[in-house]
Amino acid sequence: MKKISYILSALLILGFTSCDKWLDVNENPSQANDEVPTPDLRLRSIQMQFVDAYESSGTRASWMTQNITKVGGSTNNDLIARWDFPLASTTWPYQAWFVYTAGNLDPMIRKATEEEAWHYVGAAQLIHAWGFMLMLDLYGEMPYTNALGTDVTPAYDDGKTIFYGCLDMLEKAIENLSKQQNVAATPLTSGDIWNGGDPQKWIKLAYGLKARWLNNLTKKSFYDPDAVLAALEKAPQSIADNTTMDAINTAETSISGIVRSMQFGNLGSTNNKVSKWYTDLLTNTFTGGSGVEDPRAKRIVPSAEFYNATTGLKEWRLSKGVDLINSNIRTSSGPVAYEIMATRKATTTHPSGYVRAGSVAEAGTAAFTNRWFTTNATAARQGDSVYVSVYSDRLDWIAALIDGRKDSDLKNDYYLASRYNGMTRANPNFGDKAINVNSTGSFYIRADAPAHLLAYHEMCFIKAEALFRKGDPGNALTAYKEGIRAHMEAMNLKLKSYDQTKYGKQVISGGEIDAFLASKAVAQSAGELTMAKIMQQKQIAMSLTMQNWNDMRRFNYSANDPKYGVVYPDFGRPFEVASATALECYPGATPADVRYWPRRIQQCSHERNYNSENWLASNPEANKRSIISVPVWWDIVE
Repeated sequence: MKKISYILSALLILGFTSCDKWLDVNENPSQANDEVPTPDLRLRSIQMQFVDAYESSGTRASWMTQNITKVGGSTNNDLIARWDFPLASTTWPYQAWFVYTAGNLDPMIRKATEEEAWHYVGAAQLIHAWGFMLMLDLYGEMPYTNALGTDVTPAYDDGKTIFYGCLDMLEKAIENLSKQQNVAATPLTSGDIWNGGDPQKWIKLAYGLKARWLNNLTKKSFYDPDAVLAALEKAPQSIADNTTMDAINTAETSISGIVRSMQFGNLGSTNNKVSKWYTDLLTNTFTGGSGVEDPRAKRIVPSAEFYNATTGLKEWRLSKGVDLINSNIRTSSGPVAYEIMATRKATTTHPSGYVRAGSVAEAGTAAFTNRWFTTNATAARQGDSVYVSVYSDRLDWIAALIDGRKDSDLKNDYYLASRYNGMTRANPNFGDKAINVNSTGSFYIRADAPAHLLAYHEMCFIKAEALFRKGDPGNALTAYKEGIRAHMEAMNLKLKSYDQTKYGKQVISGGEIDAFLASKAVAQSAGELTMAKIMQQKQIAMSLTMQNWNDMRRFNYSANDPKYGVVYPDFGRPFEVASATALECYPGATPADVRYWPRRIQQCSHERNYNSENWLASNPEANKRSIISVPVWWDIVE
């Protein structure tokens, strides 16, 4: 395994021509040397690279849980959106973990041990456990016991070995994080960019991970809700205990390293949209929903400004979700990636939601007055502007002066009409200085979006589930409601940093939170609480994360759970799964069959190319596309 790491690391080092101060962990950028960096320098890089592996896994999971989708096409992400997982999309989480993260752990542990910097040892052990559990969640079988040793073709371990190995490593991490460091040792505050160098927050993080992992064992006869609840007692107890990776949206151009959010880098495109299933959760318009809009909806689901021909005014409209399950929209060239070109010459294009005289004849279609539409010539696609892009801008792409006019707000990351490439034009129908908003963006996909790596709101929903399984719906209700509140308050920690005049970016007020918690959208009594209500709210709170996919696998998606019924109502396979190539992955004929659904991703090319003998021996279906529907260890009933 180290052979792969050394080869790729060497190539990266040869490609560096300069050294950024923040990431300068090598004494000589032209020579690899894993003994030079001090623990604090090493930890910063490890944390950033781990977030890359973790968040990129969440990106892939979000295609499977249908939090996100994109315009139809044939790229790797198009294939993922239809659950036809291509091999080319399976490499990055592995590479970000093994090459950029795991390969640095042992050197950091050695260096930290020399100076008795036990908190660094504990942090490395925690990340070791977390990363390998992530690999299990994604790939199933994986080299683990000898993965970071000198064996260049290490044997694979089964999922059970990895799972319990990670739990054991977590206990070692807790032990070292609880130790008193040598007074001369490097303080954790010097290198920790997650928790500010607070070892107590790291210990709570460790117990939170333990609770998460133990709760993933719900298909096992030995699942123990009391063990889950015991771990939660020592896990985060408030939003102040959250472990978060902060990001920056900056106008600076001479920066390097991971400073912008990973989900912005992975999903921040005009091609990407929210799905109907996900949007319905936030608007409570799913089957059996209350119809009460969640106050998080306009912060998470993008909105756009449209011209209302009846009132003569602009208005905000929340994006419609793309129906991946029942609609053929993606196989019919949609939804189109549109841009509302608000140029000075109204004859060149349609402003948003507005039809000038003569445009009906030019478009060759029925009247579009007071409708959303695009200028696409295909009639079926001219209403696709209801699907608002999740994109918001990078501040360094916003030009200060265009056509002799300054942009009105260089700190405004809205996707403005014609500003995608740093270009700003005024919409002639609203005055020379008025600019239409194509998208307000999405909370978790902004350039400065926080990555909630482990948060109090997740702990609340785990507690609600464990208590509900124990037959204690009363206390489960309390935890469930606390989870909803905690997630909104966690969002507010970021929302309060924005201009509060910007629609879709304002703090969720206490009144909004209280009103929602008292509404029909939320269970108001123990008798009203169901597992579906708990998991639907957890799905919102854990948007774009790997754990959402783990949870869906635990409950067999929308199949009828023998104890709790349908936990994810209205969910289903994408319409496109009917294609022959996708069906190769899913031999199950009905939703009740575990092989009907995606259960893992294929092993990546590094293992196939450099460790092929052990890879082929790891699973009878290792070299078949059907491996995608083979459950990982914790997903198997026993």
